[in-house]
Amino acid sequence: MTMEIKEWSYEEFPALTEEVEGAETMHTDGSELGVRYIKDVEYAKIGDVTLHLQILYPFTRNDPEMECPCIVYVQGSGWAKQDVYHNLPSLAKLAERGYIVAVVEYRHADLAVFPAPIQDARNAVRYLRSHAEEYHIRPDQMILGGSSSGGHTAVYAAILQDDGTEADLYPGVSAEVCGIVDYYGAVSAMRDDAFPSTLDTMTETSPEGKETGVSLRENPEMRRKFSVDCQITPETDLPPVLILHGTKDRTVNALQSVDLYRKLKECGKQAELVLLDGADHGGAEFWTPAVLDRVEKFLHEVLPE
Repeated sequence: MTMEIKEWSYEEFPALTEEVEGAETMHTDGSELGVRYIKDVEYAKIGDVTLHLQILYPFTRNDPEMECPCIVYVQGSGWAKQDVYHNLPSLAKLAERGYIVAVVEYRHADLAVFPAPIQDARNAVRYLRSHAEEYHIRPDQMILGGSSSGGHTAVYAAILQDDGTEADLYPGVSAEVCGIVDYYGAVSAMRDDAFPSTLDTMTETSPEGKETGVSLRENPEMRRKFSVDCQITPETDLPPVLILHGTKDRTVNALQSVDLYRKLKECGKQAELVLLDGADHGGAEFWTPAVLDRVEKFLHEVLPE
């Protein structure tokens, strides 16, 4: 078949119809979801620190710029410098289900202490909401999520209200979200065995000590302030929370999630806890089709139509 060389539209381009002996033809209809990646999008500059997002977004042949809900996901790091790239293949599985996933870089403990990561997560939500048209985000369908220290950040960011230290980046833009997905979050320092593999736990040299700038053993006030469960009361305005945690997590005691879940329920909040039997601190178990189905069920329930 000979064809004219020109700028063809998809609709007018002639399909190959020749019978090819031995070839197999598979049907497509243009609704198949793929994922594209935008690397290192600057969302904030605080002093001389520039913070970035890694954005995964779905598309189809029929709708290459489809509008989608957005999951603002905080990559955990023990509050040290994050590797915001290493979990992108797993997070792409959420994007393949029709969600934009924006991975948040926060100011780690060597740059700024608590509550800096929480303020950064809230500003990431604000940035994405204010750029919703550019990234094809439905601004009324946003979720906060995160893993480990990022889980702490995500839940706390939904509790923290504007205190005058964070709003200047995007004044007048809301940081509210429809729900929270907390993957094995380091949400509380109230238990002495909260971090069972951290030999210097709760001291100034521990991850949580570096993040708060104090020995939590010697500073009970900061210990409570740092712990998400201590911030929740019946009056706390909080969206629904889904918590996922492995029962053999050697890094973050699963009882942190149990305590948070019980506190949320006691205070009348909508909360769900999914315990992954035998799972450690993260891993492939959290990204199976069954777990993704469970997360998506939660998202469908909390996102507005």
